[in-house]
Amino acid sequence: MADPFLYDTGDRSHYGCLGQEVQIEYLKAYICRPSDFTDKAVIVAHDVFGWRFPDIRYIVDLMASHGYIAICPDFFKGTKPWTSTDHWADFSDWMKNHDPMKVDKEADVVLKYLKEQCGAKKIGIVGFSWGGMAVHHLMLKNPQLTAGVSLYGIVRDSEERYNLLNPTFFIFGEKDHTISLDQIFLLEDKLKQYCKVPYKIKVYPGQVHGFAQLKPEDMKPDDKPYIEEARRDMIDWLKMFV
Repeated sequence: MADPFLYDTGDRSHYGCLGQEVQIEYLKAYICRPSDFTDKAVIVAHDVFGWRFPDIRYIVDLMASHGYIAICPDFFKGTKPWTSTDHWADFSDWMKNHDPMKVDKEADVVLKYLKEQCGAKKIGIVGFSWGGMAVHHLMLKNPQLTAGVSLYGIVRDSEERYNLLNPTFFIFGEKDHTISLDQIFLLEDKLKQYCKVPYKIKVYPGQVHGFAQLKPEDMKPDDKPYIEEARRDMIDWLKMFV
């Protein structure tokens, strides 16, 4: 059985987070604010390893360093995330209880919090792997999200998956074993036909699933330029629309 979301989680270096954990109605979340006031925010949708995974916290802090109120809610609502010691034979059963297309209520809770408690007027979203699928779904359903970036995660089984509501950027690794180049070409072809808003698709040479969220000290030298390029591209997309 192929490992659906496999990337080398390895031994992650310790990460001292810059933000804090908050309670938003029934959700826990990690939030980091920029040094200056802003009315712009970015929701970070985590991967299967959950909202406490060091790589995701690093991305939240990175977003804040670029001037956004950045927040990663626990889309798993307190249930156990996937771990590197779990057995992939159990993955499909785990996914039944962690459906990335069933995040609408949680997104609305976080959007309300950002608007009412943080003063956010423009809100974007980025997501990785599982979270990338959630981003693709939400950009089809929720017009409150000004722009989205989906990193190596796509909705595969909906005929309406090309009718994006707002600008969306899809980032892929060339050697991602979970999303083939044929699937990427199909997505691009269908978006050309049906999408009415700005979109972008970019494939990064030699990169595998999960490449863009590594902390600097965990990057391999050959991959570092592509990781940094993907991060710049992600930020540039948000700066254009959020």
